[in-house]
Amino acid sequence: MATLTKLLQEVSSCTICAEHLELGPRPVVSAHAKSKIIIIGQAPGLAVHKTGIPWDDKSGENLRKWMNIDNETFYNPEKIAILPMGFCYPGKGKSGDLPPRKECAPQWHDLILSELKEVKLILLIGKYAQDQYLKESIYPSLTETVRNFTDFLPDHFTLPHPSPRNNIWQAKNPWFGKKVLPTLKKAVQEAIE
Repeated sequence: MATLTKLLQEVSSCTICAEHLELGPRPVVSAHAKSKIIIIGQAPGLAVHKTGIPWDDKSGENLRKWMNIDNETFYNPEKIAILPMGFCYPGKGKSGDLPPRKECAPQWHDLILSELKEVKLILLIGKYAQDQYLKESIYPSLTETVRNFTDFLPDHFTLPHPSPRNNIWQAKNPWFGKKVLPTLKKAVQEAIE
């Protein structure tokens, strides 16, 4: 645990991409040596940048509903580690937030993951996480990667981003709520019990 604690302290003071962050660095990450589930998403949004609390927004509310867990469970690092592709808010782009900075995952992910020995499930949320961790086995589109989520089990569970902006995607893909979410809820319960 001492190594992980040291790593997380180093992350909290990381400035490797500071010159590219319009609001400056504020890494948002959470992990414990006993974490059972790892959530790998994109990067914190503006609301999360302001509070420093991961998934402290509408997307987080949706994700917790998808997983069928309460805030207490979600924010217990012994159960859930939160390791975005980019640890800091990347800033606003023309059609939403900018992509996660590319420096973060290569700098920190392997180091942190090597300290998490009790992980049973990794949620890969969105294309950035799926591209990084699924490499050649990924499908041509996020929709197909999520539709074929069972191909990546039991280690990885592929999900779209839970942003309210994706409600249209969910309406166009009713199989997600009928097939994917029940399986996700079951996998989450099995991992944290």
